[in-house]
Amino acid sequence: MALRAILFDLDGTLVQTREASWQLFERTNREFSLGIDDRAAFFDLFHDNFFRALATRCPDREKLQRAKQHFLDLLRTQYTPPLVPGLADVVRTLASRSTLVVLSTNTIATIRRILTEAGISNCFAHVFAGDVEPDKSVSMHRFLDDPAYGLARHCTPAYDESNGNARADGDIVLVTDTVGDVKEARSAGVRAIGVAWGMHSEAELLAAGAETVAVWPQELIAWLAPEGMAVATACATPAPGVECSCPLPAACACHEPGGLRGRVAAVAGVRRTRRLTPQVPALTPAPPADPPATCEPELLATLRLLHAPSGAPALSLRRSFIA
Repeated sequence: MALRAILFDLDGTLVQTREASWQLFERTNREFSLGIDDRAAFFDLFHDNFFRALATRCPDREKLQRAKQHFLDLLRTQYTPPLVPGLADVVRTLASRSTLVVLSTNTIATIRRILTEAGISNCFAHVFAGDVEPDKSVSMHRFLDDPAYGLARHCTPAYDESNGNARADGDIVLVTDTVGDVKEARSAGVRAIGVAWGMHSEAELLAAGAETVAVWPQELIAWLAPEGMAVATACATPAPGVECSCPLPAACACHEPGGLRGRVAAVAGVRRTRRLTPQVPALTPAPPADPPATCEPELLATLRLLHAPSGAPALSLRRSFIA
């Protein structure tokens, strides 16, 4: 069955988070004495929904709320993890074929900043963030229950409305690095694919119910877009003079003035004009020369008569001169 949508976890799946997220949470842990004192204990929280797991370690609800807000504020202002190498190309490739969604417990401001800096924010049709809804299973059901969420973006600001309506059929897949996400996906009837570069191991993800686990980002293309990267590459890095091969040309920004192809063509046009235009200095016309002083009087008289007004006896005088 064709894919209706691909849901991506952010931390540990799209971005490298093992070190960056722990460094910030360690500060929250010290501030509120949560007792989560090493990376292993922090990663264990993600065997369930992170916020639910954190609540089991902090029964004081007021303290829990302040700790949660402290951590989210740190994420919003100081969390700058790099994108996993190769994931930008993978996202652009999959966005040309399916609706892409971010499903994260991180803040929406953080998600926007990370995806914008990576140049892939418009490849995602929707973002379900933790400061809007902390429970990923609730967000998954919201997506499943509303077919309108199926409208895709193909790495342009506009939604693709070429088929009139969003797809209501097809599989939905969650790509994630944590056991908790895999469990929530399976309980919602969503397929789950793991990635080995995040918080939990390949063995843990498979045991939780993941169909398979990617060792390299490009494996996601092999499984979710088996025809490969050719179409997306043509859209992402078009060469001047090559026709756009996007699957939906109407939604492609290649030829727009601000699009990549448009910018390349404009620069190439300027260079081509410079090469073809002869660099010859402008010539200043010389002033008309006075008749030579030695000119014969009869010749001067004949020339004047040739330019005389109509009706003057120029012909007879000219014949007299020639004779």
